[in-house]
Amino acid sequence: MIKYYKTENSRIHQIDECEHNCWINVVSPDEDEIDSLIKRFNLEPDFIRAALDEEESSRIENEDGTTLIIIDIPYVDKKGGNIVYSTMPIGIIVTKENVITVSFRENMILSEFAQGVVRNVNTEYKTQFVLYIILRVSSRYLQYLKQIDQMSNYLEHELRISMKNKELIGLLDINKSLVYFSTSLKADEITLEKMMRGRLIRLYEEDQDLLEDVLIEIRQAIEMSGIYSNVLSGTMDAFASVISNNLNIVMKALAGITIVISVPTIISGLYGMNIINGIPGDKVWWIPTLITLGGMAAAAYFLKKKDML
Repeated sequence: MIKYYKTENSRIHQIDECEHNCWINVVSPDEDEIDSLIKRFNLEPDFIRAALDEEESSRIENEDGTTLIIIDIPYVDKKGGNIVYSTMPIGIIVTKENVITVSFRENMILSEFAQGVVRNVNTEYKTQFVLYIILRVSSRYLQYLKQIDQMSNYLEHELRISMKNKELIGLLDINKSLVYFSTSLKADEITLEKMMRGRLIRLYEEDQDLLEDVLIEIRQAIEMSGIYSNVLSGTMDAFASVISNNLNIVMKALAGITIVISVPTIISGLYGMNIINGIPGDKVWWIPTLITLGGMAAAAYFLKKKDML
């Protein structure tokens, strides 16, 4: 799917045909659309293929005046009732006349630009437009990291009340999301630092200031993801120790109960042996019963003193 957008009256609007200084948004294109893009804008085929590769890492390169910027962006998905945070690459191709964004699936960040939610962005200023996209990406990282922190606090509270596998699996999913975020953010930071040098993409004075703001937010997101990941790892280790300790307490209590209830078995087995003399009360039923109760009480008292019951 290929759509064209251009800034009119300080807002981005969709247009019918490609124009000079317009933004071309390409989402999950088929082979015919890919071939038409390559021929129409004289693009390197690898630029389009790399942007559609789910495993492609963040990078920037220039070929014959056309610049490819691949940025990892965050997205949220629902799987089996659970909210899962992950990252995906988008390709930003800057030509002499247009900016082309390529992604293999819809994403909220580019949709906000397409719907005109983001104001005061001009597609005519290509470098500035690209930096505003990346600034929006960094802001979305920070937003999702705050949501992840709230979710981990909620799950931690639930685990304090009741140890359930559902909450533990939720913490594992959050930890995995933080690993994805941290890895992608560090790759994005390297790409932005290369852009800062100004050799692969032309930067004006205002662009330099905007790029510095983007780098500040990306580094803040990296620091936040690192802090949340360390806190979550410590929390999971603590709960693992608590679960192990609770299991030991239960096993110790069960062992004590087993010892206490084994007393009647021993005494009944003793009185059931083929021995005529030497066992007290072999003719009176209440004496073995009394011995059994006394033995159980003594065993329980001893185990209680040893903190096994």
